[in-house]
Amino acid sequence: MKGKARPAVADPTSLADRRAEGRALRKAVARSSHGQWRPSARRIDPIALLSDSSEDRLPRLVPIRYGRMLHSPFAFFRGAAVIMAADLATTPATGLRVQACGDCHLLNFGEFATPERHLTFDVNDFDETLPAPWEWDVKRFAASVAIAGREIGLADKKARTVVARTVRAYRDALADFARMSALDVWYARLDAETLVRLARHHSTQRLLRRTAKQARAHTVTHMFPRVTEVARGRRRIVDEPPRVFHPSPGKPFEATIRSFLSTYRETLPPERRVLLDRYNFVDAAMKVVGVGSVGTRCSVALLLASGDDPLLLQIKEARPSVLEPYAGKSRFSDPGERIVVGQRLMQAASDIFLGWARGEDGRSYYLRQLRDMKGAAHLDLMSRPDLVEYAGFAAWALARAHARTGDAARIAGYLGKNDRFDRAVADFSLAYADQNEADYAAFKKAVRAGRLPAEIEGRPDR
Repeated sequence: MKGKARPAVADPTSLADRRAEGRALRKAVARSSHGQWRPSARRIDPIALLSDSSEDRLPRLVPIRYGRMLHSPFAFFRGAAVIMAADLATTPATGLRVQACGDCHLLNFGEFATPERHLTFDVNDFDETLPAPWEWDVKRFAASVAIAGREIGLADKKARTVVARTVRAYRDALADFARMSALDVWYARLDAETLVRLARHHSTQRLLRRTAKQARAHTVTHMFPRVTEVARGRRRIVDEPPRVFHPSPGKPFEATIRSFLSTYRETLPPERRVLLDRYNFVDAAMKVVGVGSVGTRCSVALLLASGDDPLLLQIKEARPSVLEPYAGKSRFSDPGERIVVGQRLMQAASDIFLGWARGEDGRSYYLRQLRDMKGAAHLDLMSRPDLVEYAGFAAWALARAHARTGDAARIAGYLGKNDRFDRAVADFSLAYADQNEADYAAFKKAVRAGRLPAEIEGRPDR
């Protein structure tokens, strides 16, 4: 995972100078200051933030969103990026910015296919991506590791150790990337075979092999017979309510999708348009995805080049990033373009059909292939060694994404060679895990009181 060192250059932007500038930032923002988490007396009510973030979502799906968040403190954390964005804005930051993920947590890393059909490990969710302080991604990611540690039964002392090791993995990777050429950073990637080879524990190797096997099974060829059927002589997507369903026949849903696909086509490079043009639209259905995204408008489109040559595209609504009130508005007027550009910046390789468009409803959407060779580990299958190693690989991927879009030398200079920053963020993470549990308890209370409607497995939960 290391690259070639860059030779020293005698100019004001040399590696040594940038490192020194990073070290100098410690005077204004001590590394130990990142260990503090005390909610402000003016902290915005988290339940109000959640409720506000559900405005303009599909009303019938909002209860499913809350139902999924009820599952556990970690599930709540996944759906509560809007809450932590507001909290992170009150924490210390050096002023160094990167293309941030915006919703950086442990399960937003996983394996997926490159255009060459190799499995690579990387960040894989970019709905909230935006240029922002690098610390925000690190702290949200570290907090997710602490919460995950509690979820698999670790005592806080052990969870804190796991977080500190994870942050060290990020710090060490940033130092390596700071010594690499810009091209070497851009080319760096972790593939599935390398993950297994680097894993030290047999249980982690099994976990990663299982994840890779799952990813390889998620191809359109494997999914096509399972998610489609022939009805009245026409191939269509199978309804699986409430997760997948066709809108009522009276609505011009299909015509809207057809028109939208024509607009989306223009955001693809010319050679990809040639490929897309081989396929003809056949059917589309609404789909419920994720945790935090539930209630946003998401569809699946089925296209065929021939009877047994399918393409499944996910069409997902793009909304403003939860970071924008605190990090500034995106330079892209179209949220779909913001997401697509951010993904291409942060990922080592992206889906060949990744694109965006604005629909006839005035909303912005982005598209990619549906679950194309995607796999992610599950917390309930992780032991402590598995969590340590998986989080370490994710920390490397995050550092690489930050090095591609930020100044790795300045960040590495600030982080330094000792563990002061690691220990501080570990302290923050456990304190924020406590905050998350308090917010989760308030969330459950709001559901019981009827303030927020929640539905689990198709039934209301009060």
